[in-house]
Amino acid sequence: MTSDKEMILLIEDEFQMRRFLRVTLQSQGYRLIETQNGEEGLAQAATRQPDVILLDLGLPDMDGLEVTERLREWTNIPIIIISAREQERDKVRALDAGADDYLTKPFGSDELLARIRVSIRHSTREKAGQESPVFQTGNLLVDFSRRQVTLAGKEIHLTPIEYRLLTTLIRYADRVVTHNQLLREVWGPQQTNQVQYLRVYMAQLRQKLEDDPARPCFLINEPGIGYRFKTDADKG
Repeated sequence: MTSDKEMILLIEDEFQMRRFLRVTLQSQGYRLIETQNGEEGLAQAATRQPDVILLDLGLPDMDGLEVTERLREWTNIPIIIISAREQERDKVRALDAGADDYLTKPFGSDELLARIRVSIRHSTREKAGQESPVFQTGNLLVDFSRRQVTLAGKEIHLTPIEYRLLTTLIRYADRVVTHNQLLREVWGPQQTNQVQYLRVYMAQLRQKLEDDPARPCFLINEPGIGYRFKTDADKG
């Protein structure tokens, strides 16, 4: 591994977790900055400009949600929450505050590394301003310039709302998008409590795009939180 690989800022006060993450990340060649509280983490984020931030919610000086909100006031650096909090409301609050992803402790190193790769890939594309006019994963292809969706070479007709829902999920591909965020972006800010709308249209999309709607490959439910569009980018 080369020494110029991406830099990761770890904001975590638990010694054993820091040691596990240090071994995992450095073995893959990532450069690592370690901090043990929110204020130090905020300062390091501002001065070092890391590529990804791994953030615990239970910090000794402030809640990780506050750290997330303060970071989002000035930066779009990807934030992956790593927390022992398992409640759905904690995950939703973190994602709505601006986190890009959420891992519940304990988690495996392979899953963590996959989430980091996804975050870096999205961040790199956003910085370069190179959103491709065509998105493809598996046998699904979306041509944004033509507003055309094809599955295994066959054009699939989507309603305007179905198309907006699909393209919104694709924009955040491989990341959790909360119910509130999807409702706000697809239906508007006045509809953020209408989760049933979302369930109905997601069911319709699955009927049109999934081989087996009951076992979706693309449109993955994150129970109580939202949805994730899953690509095959990290397979193998």
